[in-house]
Amino acid sequence: MNRNASAPSASVAAGAAARPSGWRLAVPLSLVLLLAVLAALPSFAPYFYIFVVTEILIMGLFAASFNLIFGYTGMLSFGHAAFFGMGAYTTAMLLLHVELPLVWALLASMATAALLALVIGFLSVRLSEVYFAMLTLAFGMMVYAVAHQWRSLTNGSDGITGFLLRDFGLGLDLQLADPAVYYRVVLAVVAIAAAVLYLITRSSFGLMLRAISENPERVAFCGIDVRRHRLAAFVIAGLFAGLAGALFAPFNRVASPDMLHWSQSAEPVLMTILGGAGYFLGPFFGAAMFVLLETWITSYTEHWMLFLGIALALLVMFFRRGVLGTLLDRMLRR
Repeated sequence: MNRNASAPSASVAAGAAARPSGWRLAVPLSLVLLLAVLAALPSFAPYFYIFVVTEILIMGLFAASFNLIFGYTGMLSFGHAAFFGMGAYTTAMLLLHVELPLVWALLASMATAALLALVIGFLSVRLSEVYFAMLTLAFGMMVYAVAHQWRSLTNGSDGITGFLLRDFGLGLDLQLADPAVYYRVVLAVVAIAAAVLYLITRSSFGLMLRAISENPERVAFCGIDVRRHRLAAFVIAGLFAGLAGALFAPFNRVASPDMLHWSQSAEPVLMTILGGAGYFLGPFFGAAMFVLLETWITSYTEHWMLFLGIALALLVMFFRRGVLGTLLDRMLRR
């Protein structure tokens, strides 16, 4: 009798144990299949869709960098566009005045964005919650004001234009002026950057960031320097935001002060919340939804911001953990 009663429970336990392993196998296979489809996209899709997916990839990286400090560390920044714009301006200036290969311009943009994040973060991470958010907003608007007023360097509100994409560097003969070629470069760079970010979130450092997000007082009581970990996360996030901006400037053919404005900082916030904060793929999912909604609505009406706001508000109201986060939670419960 006991043996028969234990059989169903054993099978249920075995099924429950099998499901996580199935999930572990399904997720990487799905990602590999998605990357294969994205890599083959230029061979069958018109240029319009290539432009849209390129923007999704860049904005997804921008939102993923923000998710490192918001979803994993619990710091809400309203000045994240400062690093995005810094990367864009650095790349545009180097391509215009120095004519560097793109790969070296990308690396230089990451360095300048990380340096700016180090300065802003050093002064900001000592505060928390709304004070941290307001201070990052203030610094972000300072950077915007400098870019807008320093016409001799940044060309003011007109931005920096006229730079050419000549070669990628590293001995690769790539025609970056071709949208399909530049799309594949963006895909490769974003995939590598996303893999590095994922390893960071899964490392002991990433686990410490989650602990700080949940209970910073207890972490500090254990002898961990909370401020130093927050600063490190802030700098890493700024570095990858700078990389996203460095990719966006050649894609958009301009680096303008609008990339530094607080409204630009709101986009990764919306994308992360829309996809699911704290879920690694949430920002990429949110970026895809945000860009696709914007593209679709603007094709029908000039008042696209009103309808986009309504759509985003409904999605946030009914998907409390973000669209991807809510779907994953429901699937795991089943």
